[in-house]
Amino acid sequence: MSEMEVLIQQYLNEKGKLDCADAYKIASKLKCPIREVGDCAKAMDIRIDSCDLGQFGRVEGGSFDAEALSRLSPFLDDKNRITCKDARAQAGGIGLKKIRGTLKEKNIDVTYCSLGCFTEKKRPRLYVKTKTWIENAEGELLFGKGKTEILELIEQEGSISKASEVIGMNYKKAWTHIKILQKNINDVMVETKQGGGEDAGTKLTPVAREYMENYRKLQEDIENYANERFKELFLKPRNKKEFKE
Repeated sequence: MSEMEVLIQQYLNEKGKLDCADAYKIASKLKCPIREVGDCAKAMDIRIDSCDLGQFGRVEGGSFDAEALSRLSPFLDDKNRITCKDARAQAGGIGLKKIRGTLKEKNIDVTYCSLGCFTEKKRPRLYVKTKTWIENAEGELLFGKGKTEILELIEQEGSISKASEVIGMNYKKAWTHIKILQKNINDVMVETKQGGGEDAGTKLTPVAREYMENYRKLQEDIENYANERFKELFLKPRNKKEFKE
């Protein structure tokens, strides 16, 4: 058994498959092209699991990121697709979670898996999109995808006005969103310090970060359940006898 085969066996997950991330670890250890790991696993009849870019398998984490979208956009083709190699190359400094979350959020498909799992998809991916938001008794929107994006951009840009420009929303509307939320939770979401220096600008409070993290977890849990249920109801194997009868 070769050294690569031994490592593949050592890295198998509880399902007897090789996670995408572990395949890259093996390639790094052996200083070989990643495709060689994929080909070796295939020859051993071992399937790749948990794609780092979220194309198959259940991978935890991942959220939309404006910087990630800016990096990915130049590499998209006319069908809103990007190659696995190009998508992974944009993760430097921001991490694969943000790349993965942005691909999912913007419905960007990935082609030509570097491990050889797929080239171009034979049919479009089918998935369920859900939208979750939190309202008060008067029906005012308190928290949801839009507010999460605004807060994320405020964190990145250090300014409400700059965050508004990035998301394409006027300053007054963005600030109104924040004020309504702060009023209903009776707590502060953003803090602004005037003047110069490193501490100047607008920053999120720990309360804001907690709300964002909890909302992302809630949305992810709902989407995971919705997609599993969707597969059960719509992607189950069809019984040809049912149609004949």
